[in-house]
Amino acid sequence: MSFRGFLPRERFDTLFSILHKIGAQCIGPTVKEGAITYAHLSSSAQFPHKVTDQQEPGSYRLTPTTDARWFAWANGPQALKPLVFAPEEILWRSERNATGTIAFTTDAAQMPLTAVIGVRACDLAALALQDQHFLHPQGQDASYASRRRQLILIAVNCTHPSASCFCHATGDGPEVDQDYDLLLDELDHGFAVRCSGATGEQIVQQLSLEPLQPSQLNEIDNANRHAAEQQTRHLPATDLEQVLNTLQESGRWQDIAERCLSCGNCTSVCPSCFCHSQHDVPAADGITSTHVRQWDSCFTQGHSYIHGLVIRNETRFRYRQWLTHKFAGWIRQYGRSGCVGCGRCITWCPVGIDVTEELQGLTEEYNNA
Repeated sequence: MSFRGFLPRERFDTLFSILHKIGAQCIGPTVKEGAITYAHLSSSAQFPHKVTDQQEPGSYRLTPTTDARWFAWANGPQALKPLVFAPEEILWRSERNATGTIAFTTDAAQMPLTAVIGVRACDLAALALQDQHFLHPQGQDASYASRRRQLILIAVNCTHPSASCFCHATGDGPEVDQDYDLLLDELDHGFAVRCSGATGEQIVQQLSLEPLQPSQLNEIDNANRHAAEQQTRHLPATDLEQVLNTLQESGRWQDIAERCLSCGNCTSVCPSCFCHSQHDVPAADGITSTHVRQWDSCFTQGHSYIHGLVIRNETRFRYRQWLTHKFAGWIRQYGRSGCVGCGRCITWCPVGIDVTEELQGLTEEYNNA
């Protein structure tokens, strides 16, 4: 989509006013407990100011910066996933009446119109993967679909990737190219604005944008190119599906298991993982109960429990399951890898396991064999 104009920084809160006028609540990045996370916002004053993130394997911290830009950071632990795939929710309720008949009722998920400001390319790519799973034509997830319809996505191109990022290697960033309503490129004094779809057009029409100058367009091109060049982590240039399916008995899985805690941090922060468990919660009256779905992880022992048997009873099998599914199984299921290169699994792993390093090691083992 072509640029529509320039929004000066001092007029950015006009966007909040427009969004409120169309009935949308606003969610965006703010600093909380030492991390950049999404929260309900009412003005740009709540954005991160003069702060950037430093990420490495097993390490995340915020540091002061002289850069006055609001989006001079890569990403925090939270993506879009919690907004559409709820960490915990009731799927249905059951009630037994006086005759012993059990009636089932469902509650449609309720979420107000929500504008998310500051969405990055990797998280939009992950949302597209979640859409493939939860909005499958042969079986849509009603709760997910209800929330997804309520999202207004205001993306910002990432110009400050962290040391953990490798979205350029997966083809998912750092430039946004899909599924946004508004797309912003941050400059020193404001934002270049693009839009897509009816909602984006409705918002842009009310923004009173200024013309963009050729020098600003050149600055945007240079910033986007530099963001891609900054990324130092890469994926092996090989058929990872073949590598992973061939090396199911590799000794490297045990080597990883000796470091991995099976804590599930990587799957919690992953913007595309969708494993979950379901259980019933009976009420004390013995008459009613609720059926609850909540996030789960393939790193937990209970995730592979079937009829008295734990299929993956060792950490090496759990890590093998996660890595093989993410980089091989997803290709057959959804036509692409399940990884969007956000690097969160590297940053938020307590022991700093680097997925790109493990894939490179397995590839070298495969090539040597």
